[in-house]
Amino acid sequence: MKLGRSNPILIETIKILRSAAKSQNRGIWDALADELEKRGGGRIVNLSKLDRYLEEGDIAAVPGKVLGGGSITKKVTVAAVAFSAKARSKIEAVGGRCISLRRLVEENPSGSYVKIIG
Repeated sequence: MKLGRSNPILIETIKILRSAAKSQNRGIWDALADELEKRGGGRIVNLSKLDRYLEEGDIAAVPGKVLGGGSITKKVTVAAVAFSAKARSKIEAVGGRCISLRRLVEENPSGSYVKIIG
């Protein structure tokens, strides 16, 4: 695995995702790790995109950063590498959760019901 990245948090997240993919035999974690490796920190996703593709109670994994563009109207759990302050406050204002990808793996090692958005 050639990471070629200097962000220690990103490198550790990729390692955790790879380990979870192997131990749980779940491709979702490999897919997220692949996205993080090839995009150097991932994609940028606005709240409007999350609101468009998610239903109430969904769990989303964003291989990158979530920004506060647009609005979100559904109570969802969003795991990402990073969140802007505006995105975090808007998600939490509707009762949603903002967590790290690492925490998502800890809480849901099987990756059940997780949607990759990005």
